[in-house]
Amino acid sequence: MACSIVQFCYFQDLQAARDFLFPHLREEIPAGAVRRDPSKSWEETEPQEPEEEGNTCKTQKTSWLQDCVLSLSPTNDLMVIAREQKAVFLVPKWKYSDKGKEEMQFAVGWSGSLNVEEGECVTSALCIPLASQKRSSTGRPDWTCIVVGFTSGYVRFYTENGVLLLAQLLNEDAVLQLKCRTYEIPRHPGVTEQNEELSILYPAAIVTIDGFSLFQSLRACRNQVAKAAASGNENIQPPPLAYKKWGLQDIDAIIDHASVGIMTLSPFDQMKTASNIGGFNAAIKNSPPAMSQYITVGSNPFTGFFYALEGSTQPLLSHVALAVASKLTSALFNAASGWLGWKSKHEEEAVQKQKPKVEPATPLAVRFGLPDSRRHGESICLSPCNTLAAVTDDFGRVILLDVARGIAIRMWKGYRGAQIGWIQIVEDLHERVPEKVDFSPFGNTQGPSRVAQFLVIYAPRRGILEVWSTQQGPRVGAFNVGKHCRLLYPGYKIMGLNNVTSQSWQPQTYQICLVDPVSGSVKTVNVPFHLALSDKKSERAKDMHLVKKLAALLKTKSPNLDLVETEIKELILDIKYPATKKQALESILASKRLPFSCLRNITQTLMDTLKNQELEAVDEGLLQFCANKLRLLHLYESVSQLNSVDFHSDTPFSDDDLAVLLRLNEKELLKLQALLEKYKQENFRTNVRFSDDKDGVLPVKTFLEYLEYEKDVLNIKKISEEEYVALGSFFFWKCLHGESSTEDMCHTLESAGLSPQLLLSLLLSVWLSKEKDILDKPQSVCCLHTMLSLLSKMKVAIDETWDSQSVSPWWQQMRTACIQSENNGAALLSAHVGHSVAAQISNNMTEKKFSQTVLGAESEALTDSWEALSLDTEYWKLLLKQLEDCLILQTLLHSKGNTRTSKVSSLQAEPLPRLSVKKLLEGGKGGIADSVAKWIFKQDFSPEILKLANKQRDVENPDEPKEGINRGFLEVSEVEMDLGAIPDLLHLAYEQFPCSLELDVLHAHCCWEYVVQWNKDPEEARFFVRSIEHLKHILNAHIQNGIALMMWNTFLVKRFSAATYLMDKDVGMSDTAMTSFLGSCLDLLQTLMEADVSRDEMQLPVLDTEDAWLSVEGPISIVELALEQKHIHYPLVEHHSILCSILYAVMRFSLKSVKPLSLFDSKGKNAFFKDLTSIQLLPSGEMDPNFVSVRQQFLLKVVSAAVQAQHSVRKDKDPSQEATPFGKDQDWPVLAVDLAHHLQVSEDVIRRHYVGELYNYGVDHLAEEAILQVHDKEVLASQLLVLTGQRLAHALLRTQTKEGMELLARLSPTLCTWLKAMDPQDLQNTEVPIATTAKLVNKVIELLPEKHGQYSLALHLIEAVEAISIPSL
Repeated sequence: MACSIVQFCYFQDLQAARDFLFPHLREEIPAGAVRRDPSKSWEETEPQEPEEEGNTCKTQKTSWLQDCVLSLSPTNDLMVIAREQKAVFLVPKWKYSDKGKEEMQFAVGWSGSLNVEEGECVTSALCIPLASQKRSSTGRPDWTCIVVGFTSGYVRFYTENGVLLLAQLLNEDAVLQLKCRTYEIPRHPGVTEQNEELSILYPAAIVTIDGFSLFQSLRACRNQVAKAAASGNENIQPPPLAYKKWGLQDIDAIIDHASVGIMTLSPFDQMKTASNIGGFNAAIKNSPPAMSQYITVGSNPFTGFFYALEGSTQPLLSHVALAVASKLTSALFNAASGWLGWKSKHEEEAVQKQKPKVEPATPLAVRFGLPDSRRHGESICLSPCNTLAAVTDDFGRVILLDVARGIAIRMWKGYRGAQIGWIQIVEDLHERVPEKVDFSPFGNTQGPSRVAQFLVIYAPRRGILEVWSTQQGPRVGAFNVGKHCRLLYPGYKIMGLNNVTSQSWQPQTYQICLVDPVSGSVKTVNVPFHLALSDKKSERAKDMHLVKKLAALLKTKSPNLDLVETEIKELILDIKYPATKKQALESILASKRLPFSCLRNITQTLMDTLKNQELEAVDEGLLQFCANKLRLLHLYESVSQLNSVDFHSDTPFSDDDLAVLLRLNEKELLKLQALLEKYKQENFRTNVRFSDDKDGVLPVKTFLEYLEYEKDVLNIKKISEEEYVALGSFFFWKCLHGESSTEDMCHTLESAGLSPQLLLSLLLSVWLSKEKDILDKPQSVCCLHTMLSLLSKMKVAIDETWDSQSVSPWWQQMRTACIQSENNGAALLSAHVGHSVAAQISNNMTEKKFSQTVLGAESEALTDSWEALSLDTEYWKLLLKQLEDCLILQTLLHSKGNTRTSKVSSLQAEPLPRLSVKKLLEGGKGGIADSVAKWIFKQDFSPEILKLANKQRDVENPDEPKEGINRGFLEVSEVEMDLGAIPDLLHLAYEQFPCSLELDVLHAHCCWEYVVQWNKDPEEARFFVRSIEHLKHILNAHIQNGIALMMWNTFLVKRFSAATYLMDKDVGMSDTAMTSFLGSCLDLLQTLMEADVSRDEMQLPVLDTEDAWLSVEGPISIVELALEQKHIHYPLVEHHSILCSILYAVMRFSLKSVKPLSLFDSKGKNAFFKDLTSIQLLPSGEMDPNFVSVRQQFLLKVVSAAVQAQHSVRKDKDPSQEATPFGKDQDWPVLAVDLAHHLQVSEDVIRRHYVGELYNYGVDHLAEEAILQVHDKEVLASQLLVLTGQRLAHALLRTQTKEGMELLARLSPTLCTWLKAMDPQDLQNTEVPIATTAKLVNKVIELLPEKHGQYSLALHLIEAVEAISIPSL
């Protein structure tokens, strides 16, 4: 085992933290570009590149972490990254990576600014985990406190959520460094027990806060802040805080420090010092004085040693008066406490203006140091056992200090800007070489665990991480890690433990961590203890050499396997350590190159050697490991031999035999075969399966990885489904094909220690996953029957004392596997086999039971017995019915038609999930209809096809309404030839699910499915159109009303509202899609009103469920939700339909200048977009004439636009192309008249305008029909008279022919003058035949009363028309 670096955590989005702390480094993302997930490929986003001059920005983007204050909790539950005033708190979360493995990722838990005073910046930070006080604690910290030092001198304490707990001003200079020490159990009695403390370094002072006092204060503050947050009371009094403050003298500059803790002189040093000072007769104290030792690094001296005598000064108490008397005034509190965070705003401002009182420091002179005027220290790092310290300087050196003696004992060169840390490794006593020794009366024969310390040095300029053995040991590890990392060494663990609680706590703490911003990972270093030992003392070093030699041997390709086998045996027998020997055997068994015989021989040799050794010298774990592996190898050999034997059953197999085997009659068997044949035809398009040449074959390496022994019971490890099937295939595939002896295989597996339940699980996994092969080989059913019978007869398979009136766990296991399987064909067959075997065993048990009964009571007892055994049989029958239903449904959902002509949406291309009985049982009452609706959406079938497949049901119920069926049949007949077997499959599904696929229920689910898919992509307007079609096909008005209302509230009202207010702006849809959307909304509102009228005459539908599916659970169905909807307020829906009609007309005819809401008064506007079931105040009474005028103008525009759209280019178009892109267009003139009725506009004005427009476009035959609807025909006649004059004026005046001039001369002067006043340019169609115009004149004469002022003019027009038409005759 060598030194290794291990990734244990990743960053979810470190770039987000960087962008927050360094806004100028934020990358601009172009519009439409997708931002890459940093957690997926860090190397691609930020590659490591060599630094170049002038490439400052790119360098800063990778080296930004060097400019931050960084701290990681030793329990790895919080990380702080801070810069200037900002900070980001990161918390770990378990998430699945792209490869599907669960891993820990740091995610941003809080981010914000920490500064309270203007201009202050963060200089140092610590994450201190605090121990839980609860007895039931699991060893994890209760919470983590973040301690932050600022340039203003303040030290502030925060929770993980960024809540300020307290702030303390202990010195007015900037905080240089924060360090913490937590409790450690002394390794032996000679080591002084150290107290917990937090030390704060200032430019000329050190403040140490007692750990116990700090722990209690932080807990109290956290509790009080929580209470204050709950009660709203901000007046909180925090408890006191004990600290010591030392003013460091006789030193020029201090950069970093280390608080070594309390130290005592040895008796010899004490006597030597006393005799030097007091002479021969000096008195010696019984106990040597205790001193707190501090080491600083900086300049002059380069390293300074300070000693503070314990007891020389009393600890200061922050706001101690509050702890003694709570009745003191708030003024005293403000002056003495120095605590911030709970006062009101004006109190906070006062405190900030008048800073708290700062206690003076106790002078402490430097005792001695390492004088080097040119060398400046940069950092110091104390070793875990407080005996050594590593110092870095500006010369690129790392110096190792002996703390007790105050001397430098080692120096490393060439480490400029180095970051350092320590790793302490405790020896594992179980890994020592077992030796035969005399037992000692003093307990452990192997002695105490030894401790080794390793110095870790990260050199950023070289991008290398090195591990050195101390004090004078060699380099034991080196890793290339990149140039932009940060090495984090907390140097403490959990605060709040003592000599009692720390013994039971074994929290997972990291001694050292490397944060790599480029790869986005957090790594730690693992160092084996044996690397601290010299080669002479370490058998481990020799063992590791043998392991490496073995690994190289396993990789070589040698033709002589016997020679390789001999070498491997020698190597593994030479290894001393049991753990290493086990590791070597594992690597041998995992080798792909060695054949089975080699593996068996090597393991057997090792086993024999271990057995021949004396019992005391043998490691029991290794012996058991070898024995278990040997048993597995023997099992593998036995199974492989059984599979290789040429075994073929000569028994012929017919359908009759199959029927007898499955206990089915001929009709039932034929039905089963027909269902499976349809299923095979439609289902096997995509099927994941092993290739034929690998079925039943498993490498020995893989076999050993899958299985493990535990107390003589053979278990399967946690493996994937594919691996599980592979193992099952190795055992059973040949047996299921009749190519291996089933009895021998079962006996072999049972004797190996595999439980019947495990074997049944493996057998079913193979059967259910190899569906295609099984359906192609009917004789495999016979093999399954035999195998299942044998497994059922094994011990502990079916308990003999099992109560026949309860459910058998054995058969329940099989039924559960069938229920969960998505391969319904194989599941149905296995259920038939299971049912048959269960019945056979029940019969045998019954016969055995009755052979012991009195012969006279046989008949009566027999009846009772069959009833008693019926419970499991009923479960089998229920499962068979459910599987048959599921099979039919699955067959339907995999069938495809060739009816689609339009483009396929990506939403329709998504594959449908496979079904299982479990999914249907958990899908709720609407689950079956929902799955069929998804299939209908994918195929995009017309609603009429659903009716066509259901026509037999319609024949059985002739009283049901048949609206639209004839037209639908005509439409469907065009595509019926392309549907293939789909109508038959649909009809079969209807018969199988008469309740779940009742036509209204199916239409409701289809309607919902289409609108859900449309909502994902509103540009696919045809989905919404199809949804409305399905809605209209729902016959029951209660369901129709509920579905329509749910659609409106869930998907439509927000878009409809946006379309109303943003008519001239972008609402997320193209004009074509928006037009279709508004048309469909209008259809929906009209359907909703019709359903509201019809529902009073209809009864509520009864929603039944098929008997086999009564146990369904899951979400409430769409239809049930629809029936729970309230009654709508009809006038409010009508009000919305008017607005929708207006919006639809505006979009349909591009009337962009119209503002729809301007047509409504304030009452009308306020009622829009409210809940359709609520009663709103709607416009009533007479409308303002101004509104009426605007509305009339709008409706006239709509009529003109509609006639223009229909007749202006009619000559150029085929009449069949009149429909809009998404369905049949509205009858706009009729709709305009209907709108006029609701908008208080004269309907006759609209009708007259419509007639005039028709004549204007030369569609006289339609105009004559439309005249019949006009009431005021006199006004209409006057309007038509003008139009007639325009036509004649164009015929006579615009042509300028000789004949035209002669005709004009014959006409009366009055008529000539009138005709010249006409403007033919207003005519839209000037090519109307004169004969048609003559009919129009006659119509005008007919409509005008004789007393009318223009009657004579009309008579003149008749003469003129006759005069024009005579020459043409």
